[in-house]
Amino acid sequence: MEKPQVIAIVGQNASGKTLYVDRLRKQLASDSVRYIAFSDSYGAATDRAYYLQLRWNQHDIDAETPTAGSALEHSFLLTGPDNEERRELQRHLYALFDMMPLLDKYVITLSSGELRKLQLIKTLMSGPRILILDNPFIGLDAETRQQLKDLLHRLACEQQMTLYLVLTRGEEVPDYVTDFIWMTDEALFRSTPAPLSSEKREALLRLPVHADDYHADVVADLRQVSIRYGERTILRALDWSIRNGERWALSGQNGSGKSTLLSLICADNPQAYACDITLFGHQRGSGESIWDIKKHIGYVSPEMHRSYQRNLPCLQIVASGLKDTIGLYTRASEAEKQLCRWWMWLFGIDHLADRSFLAVSSGEQRLVLLARAFVKDPELLILDEPMHGLDAHQQQLVKDIIDTFCLRTNKTLIMVTHYPSELPSCITHQKYLTKQQ
Repeated sequence: MEKPQVIAIVGQNASGKTLYVDRLRKQLASDSVRYIAFSDSYGAATDRAYYLQLRWNQHDIDAETPTAGSALEHSFLLTGPDNEERRELQRHLYALFDMMPLLDKYVITLSSGELRKLQLIKTLMSGPRILILDNPFIGLDAETRQQLKDLLHRLACEQQMTLYLVLTRGEEVPDYVTDFIWMTDEALFRSTPAPLSSEKREALLRLPVHADDYHADVVADLRQVSIRYGERTILRALDWSIRNGERWALSGQNGSGKSTLLSLICADNPQAYACDITLFGHQRGSGESIWDIKKHIGYVSPEMHRSYQRNLPCLQIVASGLKDTIGLYTRASEAEKQLCRWWMWLFGIDHLADRSFLAVSSGEQRLVLLARAFVKDPELLILDEPMHGLDAHQQQLVKDIIDTFCLRTNKTLIMVTHYPSELPSCITHQKYLTKQQ
């Protein structure tokens, strides 16, 4: 380490990257080493006050909840002297990540991409000499990803910083990387991912139609929907009609309201009752329960991943999708367990059925949550950044499952991603949200 280096630790999921980094951190034990893992987290795993809908339930936020500005200032004062050089770095980072408009937002209300910006700024303000970043680019829109790549390169050169970048995606490897540590055979990593097997494809296509399915011509209809939190407008007079069988890609910058929009459809946002929204032909607020809606929707999101911090078997996580709960509070029947094992087999994770959810890799956790979203065989599938933490082979498997699933009648899809390469071929429509000023 006589000169600045940028080292990529590259491998597929469950290849040992996290274990390697844990050993590396012990070997490099020093006050000048900083590590940050970009998992779907809004705070410490022990924070039991967090629940799935908290981001949209503003009245449940108490006086002790920090804003992004107070959290950053607290971190700044903890990590070094308050001098003009560090203040200049702080201002530079705020400008780079367009953080000024977010400083008055509560941390819990930040989007997953905005939260990653916050985590990065807090870490970079400490002026580390060795910086280990685990999946630093997930959840960031294309412009911010490129800005971050440029910043990391500049920091490595100007501050004589050594960077370790832990990556699962080949396209995320910056061109200025000086060394590679391969946790997976390089040829395998660069090979063309295998598609869904014909056996699994035929098994998925043979699934029966359920007698109690909704068959609405218009699955979701949102008319002049506006969402405000205090003085901040998230959505303004939005119209969106989603017809049965359409497959939508929803995109936009970090903080443009994508997850908020989906929370209205999924019945997770209390402001839905003040909006003109029709789901499966039923006007919201006309007497239907949240559970009547949810049983026809399969859903996965960064917020959901954050909510699963209990030491439960992966099979039980999948089974919770049958009851629309975070954690399973009623015992699954043998038939339900068999159904869950079938979907886990489809996603190639049936061997994880009895493993603790918290003990498997973040990519394996995401596959478990995807199986949870599909387990009801829902009419409407809502996938909010579903590919977080997945390597190329797993991404291809998931895309093939989505494509095959949507070949069946009465199946509608909404998918959010910042990577066009993650979109399945079945996409028929696109909607782009712009950030409100």
